[in-house]
Amino acid sequence: MFRDLSVISHGAAAAVFAVLAVLVATRYLRRDIDRALFLAATVTTLWASVMVAQSLWGQPGFFIRYLLELLRDTAWILLLFAMLRDGFRQGRFTSQVKMVLGASTAILIVTLLALGTLEFALEIDLVSGKTKVIGQIALSLLGLSLVEQIWRNSPAFGRSSMKYLCIGIATLFAFDFFMYADALLFGQVADSFWNARGFVNAALMPLFAINVINTRKQPVDFRLSRSAVFHAGTLIFAGGYLLLLAVGGYYVRALGGEWGEALQVLFITVCLAFLLTLLLSRRIRGRLMVFISQNFFDYKYDYREEWLKLTKELADLSHEPPLPERVARILAGLVESNAGALWIKGEQKDFHLQASVNIATSRYTIIDEHSDLVSFFREKEWIIDLNEYREDPLSYNLLEIPDAITNTPEAWLIIPLYLDKELYGIAMVGEPYAKVELNWENFDLIKVVARQTCNLIAQNDAQNRLSRAMQFEAVSKASAFMVHDLKTLIAQLSLLVKNAPRHRNNPAFIDDMIATTDHAVRKMANLVDHIRKPSSETAEQRAAINLTELVRALIEDNSRRSPAPILLGEPPEISVCADKEQLRSVLGHLINNAQDATPPAGEITLNLKTARGSVVLFIQDTGSGMTEDFISTRLFKPFESTKGLTGMGIGAYQAREYIQELGGSIDVTSEPGLGSCFSVRIPLANPGTKVPETVFPKTSETDIDEHKRAVN
Repeated sequence: MFRDLSVISHGAAAAVFAVLAVLVATRYLRRDIDRALFLAATVTTLWASVMVAQSLWGQPGFFIRYLLELLRDTAWILLLFAMLRDGFRQGRFTSQVKMVLGASTAILIVTLLALGTLEFALEIDLVSGKTKVIGQIALSLLGLSLVEQIWRNSPAFGRSSMKYLCIGIATLFAFDFFMYADALLFGQVADSFWNARGFVNAALMPLFAINVINTRKQPVDFRLSRSAVFHAGTLIFAGGYLLLLAVGGYYVRALGGEWGEALQVLFITVCLAFLLTLLLSRRIRGRLMVFISQNFFDYKYDYREEWLKLTKELADLSHEPPLPERVARILAGLVESNAGALWIKGEQKDFHLQASVNIATSRYTIIDEHSDLVSFFREKEWIIDLNEYREDPLSYNLLEIPDAITNTPEAWLIIPLYLDKELYGIAMVGEPYAKVELNWENFDLIKVVARQTCNLIAQNDAQNRLSRAMQFEAVSKASAFMVHDLKTLIAQLSLLVKNAPRHRNNPAFIDDMIATTDHAVRKMANLVDHIRKPSSETAEQRAAINLTELVRALIEDNSRRSPAPILLGEPPEISVCADKEQLRSVLGHLINNAQDATPPAGEITLNLKTARGSVVLFIQDTGSGMTEDFISTRLFKPFESTKGLTGMGIGAYQAREYIQELGGSIDVTSEPGLGSCFSVRIPLANPGTKVPETVFPKTSETDIDEHKRAVN
């Protein structure tokens, strides 16, 4: 029994379609397509079971088998009509197409059923066996036609994986077509077709099951990219070419006589070189990509690939090649071209040529701001096709194209580049490799890419301008620091000149004048050295200095102004590692700022404390004070000052920067109307040295109150 291949084949079909019918009936009967699939699976199960019974026991008779054959085909065609009905609801099919297909199917099935029924009832052969076979062939062709209509409009069904149903049903009807065509040709159904028929039906069941599962989950949507089609087509072409090459080489060798082998080698070498030339030709590749896009895809471009390619190009931060040249190449590549040029708006509003790629530009390359082209682009975001312009200038309102473009023989497209709504650049694309028919899709993609690239160009230009501005700012800062130090020296020398007439005969004044002048000379010499070599000081330039002695000297130097600073207590000798003149300058700035902010009747106190390997100098005043907002946002910001036009606003900034270079810090607490306290922390030169230590937290209002009580 099981040696009969037909029994095994149709038995397998009955089993798998029974499983499919149960799966659909128990879980998936919500849609018309699901119900039609359940009907087709059930009828196919019954049909395959009858074929098994006929092979085993010779029953039922021919009419029952023929009737089930027609019902099986009808069930699958009904499933196709259910799919067509969904497509019709989405506007994919016209009512006329649906009417023709439905009428043809109904007439054919009703005719075959009626003839079969009359033959069975009247026991008269109304039609011959060949006519019945032709009817089955017609049903198969009708089913294939329905599948073709659905497949052609497959994008409407992509999310429901209708393609799996189409593949399965098309295979069923195609197998029946070949089987019945073979039977019509040879007068009987071949055993090979008949025995394999059940296996073919069973093997297709997984496609229907995948469709059923995917209707309730994210569908499996398989789609070939343009690159895959291009490379597959190239591979097939190369394979066919090599096959013809082998055949040609054989005949050249056979017919070449004594020169046959040499001619064969020559023939193969020349043909391979020709094949390699074709594969490496950008013109041929461009034409092939245009052909593939026009004939195999709904859209001309693979937008995912285009976007990834654009992102990769724009993410390259190197300057090789320069950004304008890359932008010209990107825009040209969108329309299968390798030539282009780019003009960018200059500071005088005219458009200057920034890059040209594989194109010979005219000698005069500037596009005037007031030209017709610029005015046209400011009104309309159009892409100008110069071939169309030359044929019909009226279509562009007799627009005058600048000589910088018209004198370029290979010019083809003129593309505006917008930054927001402002025209920022103009791009020109040369003639393409292959003839490209432009439509809305080309223009939309070019406009989007033009805007993206224009934003990047504008950002790059702004960055360059910012870099130049920062360089000028660095020069201005250096000048400001120099002016700040010179202002201090001028104040010292002015005071010296002012007092000279009254104390010229005083030896002590003469000594003080000499010392002050010497200090001014050394200060200016250091300033000149710093301008010549602006690098910051190194650790080797620092030395251990007595901070206590330096603070006492600063108090003495600034005691001529009111209020005079006062040192609280008798601090021990404290050593720090720094440049003496630089540290003296920054601490002197802080004391001078305290004197400027404090009225003559006020108080300025200095106090030294050590803790945790550092020394802290408290500079406290009873001046006008500062707000928290000013301290956090403006105090240490260069060129911010509360002194109006009389202050440069860099003393506090310079002091903090230098103290931080030493590894220390400056903290500030202040209250408007009460005063301020600057806490300058500097690492000790010898942290292991034993000095009287005062443990203190971060400077706070408590420190100010303590110092006030100490003064009182």
